[in-house]
Amino acid sequence: MSYFLGVDIGTSGTKTILINERGKILAEDSARYKLFHPRPLWCEQNPEDWWKATVKTIRSVVAKSGKSAASIKAIGLSGQMHGSVFLDKEDKVIRPALLWNDQRTAEECDEIESRAGGRRALIKMVANPALTGFTAPKILWLRNHEPRNYARLHKVLLPKDDVRRRLTGEYATEVSDASGMLLLDVKKRDWSTKLLSKLDLDRSLLGEVYESEDVTGTLTKKVAKTLGLTTDCVVVGGAGDCAANAVGTGVVKSGVLSTSIGTSGVMFVHSDEVQVDPAGRLHTFCHAVRGKWHMMGVNLCAGGSLQWFAENLCSEVGDKVYDVLNREATKANPGSDGLFFLPYLAGERTPHADPDARGCFVGLTLAHQRSQLARSIMEGVTYSMRDSLEIIREMNVPVKQVRVSGGGSKSKLWRQLQADVFGTKAVTINAEQGPAYGVALLAAVGAGAYKNVQQACAATIRETSSTPVDRKTKRIYDARFPVYQNLYQSLKGNFKAISALEG
Repeated sequence: MSYFLGVDIGTSGTKTILINERGKILAEDSARYKLFHPRPLWCEQNPEDWWKATVKTIRSVVAKSGKSAASIKAIGLSGQMHGSVFLDKEDKVIRPALLWNDQRTAEECDEIESRAGGRRALIKMVANPALTGFTAPKILWLRNHEPRNYARLHKVLLPKDDVRRRLTGEYATEVSDASGMLLLDVKKRDWSTKLLSKLDLDRSLLGEVYESEDVTGTLTKKVAKTLGLTTDCVVVGGAGDCAANAVGTGVVKSGVLSTSIGTSGVMFVHSDEVQVDPAGRLHTFCHAVRGKWHMMGVNLCAGGSLQWFAENLCSEVGDKVYDVLNREATKANPGSDGLFFLPYLAGERTPHADPDARGCFVGLTLAHQRSQLARSIMEGVTYSMRDSLEIIREMNVPVKQVRVSGGGSKSKLWRQLQADVFGTKAVTINAEQGPAYGVALLAAVGAGAYKNVQQACAATIRETSSTPVDRKTKRIYDARFPVYQNLYQSLKGNFKAISALEG
């Protein structure tokens, strides 16, 4: 039997799993690393930490599995999207990578839209507007603010693709992750030479673009020895974490939508055709399924909001802080007794695309306790994800089923909140490893174990639970959702003023 590795280079850590041809997980391991915030709303990481975590987890998984090196046929890579790895001609990292939730590039976004001939023209070229988290603004930021570093620039790679470079020696990416660089012609599934020209960027800065299950290279001799594998082990394109999670939850056909609550919150829906939100609120990217696309809404600080609350305001609770907060939040009334939370701790993307947005509690009184604060955070995150769902419905995209995943799917309360706020039952599936599982399946397809991604998902993924809508609670949230939406409109001017005061 052949075996396949899935490696997910996430924001907080790297997770690696090994599966067999039937999709059974045989071993897994993870390693954490640090985020750096040199200034408010800036977020960076050291690419060397990703590599060390990849080596550690692959070696651990191979050892735990007890499988022979020769039987491990392929590796699939997933990773946090949009991050920028700047390399010089000697493949040395020029500076720490700017991450997907880094908000420093507002001026560069304006520059891109201006150079492109306006927002509409830009969306026509690459299916999306310029957002601060995307990669293209980061490249321009380097050119505008660190010209000496830009003069050294030879390649720009996404996080998972820098790990690929170190595995195979190849500069390559694939369509789903490349879509989030704002440099890909999403319809044609290749780099937009037109936009690159308008931005005065050379195509040679970018890697070769592949489909997600395509083989992009094999392990170098040195790396194979380090990992305990062979040079016959191939590395497939893989996928950005959102598309990888969609594959890992079987969202590879029309009518199925996935939600993922991790550090960020994602609403992801499959599309057989290119569908573009003319207002640019939703992302339209290539899917990790050959010749298919997807639309996606992103909240930048979903589970990250609860993590902030737990680590900074509930440290006295101890190691079981999340269990305690979930238990307390369950006891609080739906609607948190009039308390609202706006989860804009890292700015916001969908639908507001506002790097100046700030997180806040609204409606706080002396009667509120930790239980209501915790529940209001969970409700606020779920409202923010409904913002994306409303746009998807507005565009007449069919949503027959919602599959929930990520850390939020492990909370019974958060599953129920999603069912009640979205007005649709929340389904869980048997694969809980999300992106890592998705790219392990892509590796299996690339190695020939399955004919295509759809066949791989059909053979390995099944529903395990369903949380029905509580109609009484749904009515409570339906009444509160418009109030939540209006709060941003009321406060956005204040957010901008606060941002200006911070310099």
